[in-house]
Amino acid sequence: MVTQQEILEALRPVMDPELGLSVVDLGMIREVVVEGDVVEIKMVLTAPFCPLADLITGQVRRAAEQVPGTKVARVTRLDEPWDPRWMRQADESGGRDADREL
Repeated sequence: MVTQQEILEALRPVMDPELGLSVVDLGMIREVVVEGDVVEIKMVLTAPFCPLADLITGQVRRAAEQVPGTKVARVTRLDEPWDPRWMRQADESGGRDADREL
């Protein structure tokens, strides 16, 4: 069975096109739920009404679907603001300290 950590590692190469940083390192991924071979990813965007929202969520979905054991990946965009403080949590879980680069 696929794990949350495997999904997060698969998402790490997905970059926010404006900031050039990983969606994982930026704290845009709020939750990963794995139920068997179905993965649901809940995420936020760095800006409301982002014109690249569909592109970013599509890249996240495709990256998750590439993880062996995943048959379906769903991405839900949460209606909440992005908060750079989430980056510190990403750093604590193995991400880099992205707020130093901004």
